[in-house]
Amino acid sequence: MMKYLDHLEEWIISFLIGAATIIIAVAVTRRYLMGIPIPALQDWLLGFNMAWAQELCIYMFVWMAKFGAAYGVRTGIHVGVDVLINRLPEKWCKTSVLIGLSSGALFTCIIAVLGMRFVWENGMHYYMFNLFGMEMGDLFEGPITPDLEWPTWMVYMAIPLGSSLMCFRFLQVAWIFARTGELPKHDHSHVEGLDEGVVNATDALEVYEEHRLDDIKHDGGVK
Repeated sequence: MMKYLDHLEEWIISFLIGAATIIIAVAVTRRYLMGIPIPALQDWLLGFNMAWAQELCIYMFVWMAKFGAAYGVRTGIHVGVDVLINRLPEKWCKTSVLIGLSSGALFTCIIAVLGMRFVWENGMHYYMFNLFGMEMGDLFEGPITPDLEWPTWMVYMAIPLGSSLMCFRFLQVAWIFARTGELPKHDHSHVEGLDEGVVNATDALEVYEEHRLDDIKHDGGVK
């Protein structure tokens, strides 16, 4: 189950950043081509209204950032200052890490609850009551976005969803650390997809220098 959640999290992030990049590239290319004095081309491009592109990309990057923050907790990408904690005795070090992870879980839980309340009062209650044919009373429909004309509560759902996932990731990391003492660590020098057998540049340089010294000794010091 956890593996499916991990993959879903990664797919969502990859899709959002990839789709946003494509939309931005298409919008910029269209704007550039519209400046070329070719009447037929300009008329054809004017038929494509992309005023919504910037707004959509902003929303997509916001969603990507919220889910990316949860991904960062799971993989240990977030930057942390642990100089002082690492100097503490083992018992106090472990306690301090658990307090930090628990604080992160509590904070993101509060944000998720408050975010869900904001989303509910911003128009989601009207949508849900209308969907199930319930008495709406004085409920209002809620605002919409300027260009896309989407209900804003749908956009703001990134807050409770992303924060809830981030809270879960904090609890997950805390549970694993309490049991094993291991924290997720991210190797910033590693590039996914590259062959693990590729020699590091520093190692390659050292090997080259060793061979060069051997050649010099073999040639009697003349090179």
